[in-house]
Amino acid sequence: MAKPHSSLSCLIISFLITLLQLIIPSQEAKITPPPLPILPLPNYAQLKWQQRELIMFLHFGVNTFTDSEWGTGHENPAIFNPIRLDANQWVDTAVQAGVSLVILTAKHHDGFCLWPSKYTDHSVTRSPWKNGQGDVVQEFVNAAKARGVDVGLYLSPWDRHDRTYGLNKEYNEHYLAQLQELLNKYGDVKEIWFDGAKGSNAPNMTYYFDDWFAMVKEYQSTINIFSDAGPGVRWVGNEKGFAGSTSWSTINRTLLSIGNSNADYLNSGDPKGTDWLPPECDVSIRTGWFWHKSQAPKGLSDLLEIYYKSVGRNCVLLLNVPPDTQGLISDSDVQRLKEFRSAIDTIFSTNLANKCSIKASSQRGGKNGDFGPENVLDNDHLWTYWTPSDEDNKDDYWIELRTKSRPLRFNVVRIQEAIGLGQRVKRHEIWVDGTKIENGTTIGYKKLHRLEKGTVNNAYSVMIKIIGSRGTPLISSVGLHFDPFWNPNGQVAT
Repeated sequence: MAKPHSSLSCLIISFLITLLQLIIPSQEAKITPPPLPILPLPNYAQLKWQQRELIMFLHFGVNTFTDSEWGTGHENPAIFNPIRLDANQWVDTAVQAGVSLVILTAKHHDGFCLWPSKYTDHSVTRSPWKNGQGDVVQEFVNAAKARGVDVGLYLSPWDRHDRTYGLNKEYNEHYLAQLQELLNKYGDVKEIWFDGAKGSNAPNMTYYFDDWFAMVKEYQSTINIFSDAGPGVRWVGNEKGFAGSTSWSTINRTLLSIGNSNADYLNSGDPKGTDWLPPECDVSIRTGWFWHKSQAPKGLSDLLEIYYKSVGRNCVLLLNVPPDTQGLISDSDVQRLKEFRSAIDTIFSTNLANKCSIKASSQRGGKNGDFGPENVLDNDHLWTYWTPSDEDNKDDYWIELRTKSRPLRFNVVRIQEAIGLGQRVKRHEIWVDGTKIENGTTIGYKKLHRLEKGTVNNAYSVMIKIIGSRGTPLISSVGLHFDPFWNPNGQVAT
């Protein structure tokens, strides 16, 4: 028989356990879930594309040998003879520039195919290069695969050579056949490039884009389709490489038409857009898209300007680097790309914000939650983030960096949103030691403020205020950087 005091002890212990459970909340009750997403959202392929930041275009074909930009379609294939063609050199150049995706013009407007298409004889099969047995696309794909670089292809809808162009049914069948060849024969393709370029005197032609896009997705499920109207990536609306200072990844695709879209709308996007369709900025390292002996690469200052107005405005930069008549990227272009990559690394390799203490107006879930301001200083720029409490004053969201010792010296402020849950920020400001120094609108994946007034010296605090947002903001990363090439009051480095 149990002793009376033993039963009493058990009762006391049980009472104390119950009391502790009431006083100390369970671990489960402490966990605050992430906020709801704000639609539309990017898909997996779009997120991966956005993180590339810089990709490369290779314009190469008969135009390279005729010193022209738009071929006539009547070129003799015998002119195509790049006797030193080396796709390994192309991809090595891309890798040195920090590029993870390269797009090749498999066919430009002249209709000349860089692969042995069985649907035309206007191709490498009738050129002296490798006695008509060569395949530029295959060599390009092999070189990229060996170096872990992804590939993209451009198949121009406008074909100035094929006799069926202008006959809707016949030409669309021809185009789809060539598209199937490229998507079926050469392995994974991560971006397919369509445009609406067409000469004013070209025959009337209706492209069956919906059929094309459906076929692309059937063959390549993780591909991004580029055009004025997506559906994966949209054109930015110009060939300067510049996005708008307001740059939404969201847009309404029903207002877009390939080859006939409003450039301003493409450039800025739409905060009320129903589709996630991020902008891609295409520009050439030279004046032209194809290689011309008379042209030289843009200066370093020009390329940095493009970088800040593309990557720094929520876009991916597609930089064209054309191979020459030998089939090589010219030494001057290779050298300029090395300088460009070195400059980017110099600017952004050091984040002065890492030396600062950080606080915020509030944080979701309180101090024990997973959404504190310290998240903006880690290396995850997508899935960890600071977000304020839902009860915070919606006109006064802020995050503040304060130096722990030496004053700060910087001229670039980087801000990034957790776009996996939607693009949110409409307006923001940057304050230094209580003085506003910059205004901004959208942020998106990455916003780079290169300070127009020059370098900030001897700063002790930097505050980023979010003063307009679609729902509570989600800030994934903040950086303070010094750009030694930027001097708005004098000559920028060349």
